[in-house]
Amino acid sequence: MIEVTGLTKRYGKKTAVDNLTFTVRRGEIVGFLGPNGAGKSTTMNMLTGYIAPTVGTVYINGYNLMDAPEQAKESVGYLPEIPPLYMDMTVNEYLNFVFGIKKCKFPRREHLNEVCEVVRISHVRHRMIRNLSKGYRQRVGLAQALINDPKILILDEPTVGLDPKEIVEIRNLIQKLGQTRTVILSSHVLSEIQSVCERVIIVNEGHLVADALTEDLARSAAANSRYAVRIAAPQDQVVPVLSAIPGMLKVELQGSMEPGTVDVMIEADKDVDIRRALFEECAKRGWYILVITPVGVSLEDIFLKLVDPSSIRPEGEPLTLDQATPEESAKEDDAQ
Repeated sequence: MIEVTGLTKRYGKKTAVDNLTFTVRRGEIVGFLGPNGAGKSTTMNMLTGYIAPTVGTVYINGYNLMDAPEQAKESVGYLPEIPPLYMDMTVNEYLNFVFGIKKCKFPRREHLNEVCEVVRISHVRHRMIRNLSKGYRQRVGLAQALINDPKILILDEPTVGLDPKEIVEIRNLIQKLGQTRTVILSSHVLSEIQSVCERVIIVNEGHLVADALTEDLARSAAANSRYAVRIAAPQDQVVPVLSAIPGMLKVELQGSMEPGTVDVMIEADKDVDIRRALFEECAKRGWYILVITPVGVSLEDIFLKLVDPSSIRPEGEPLTLDQATPEESAKEDDAQ
């Protein structure tokens, strides 16, 4: 559905996007993730033909975006980070205007009614756009992206600036739209990508650093190699004793939340179930384990590791999750 090869964008001496190559298959919901300034919006703009790449090719639904832009763009609906709205128009006037400039061939009234029902803005169609909330403006922006009934939706930071209720509503709407379309969702919020997307592409400083299934990220985050532990024991003895247990990688003192106890964060080798050895070591000394809670490697930990500049390979090869998180193992995405 979308094939990107060697995509590069330079502004003078500044390289915003550097040699990105990836494929998005029909029916996928793919998260495009990275910190602010990673090159996400620049890539989105190149995928939609808004700006031209310095080097590289983009194929949309089999058409080269540079050689056959009209045919390629017919398949794409785009919602930029700042929706292209005219504040002095009513919703109805604006959607009719977009219908005209996109040269849609659908029955106008029926089609616009259907689009408004899908994004749930039928009851505000006669209101001025400037008087709508941020959430409803995003819905109007989604409506304009849907007017040409695209097979591909490209959404750049669709929930930025929304309140929690609006974020949930937009996420649910994106999931619904993704049932019949290919969706690329750009964001710097990892939880948003996890809740909506099946696959994640992560970029940093213009480079591709990871391409994996979301479930692999979740599996890596859920692995129980780390535990928060509360032990009734002398504080000065806990760290040296636990550190000596075979398979223990790290013991960090967290303070004391109850009199006579000590809280520690422990991390074990990925192939070791440290709980039995921990219990035996404490039992030998008459120490009581009051709390033990699996913590795992958080998704934020994975993300921060992946976007560390030292993780970028000179040859441009993306990291796998195994390389990004030595503590956990996860299968490599078939797409890589």
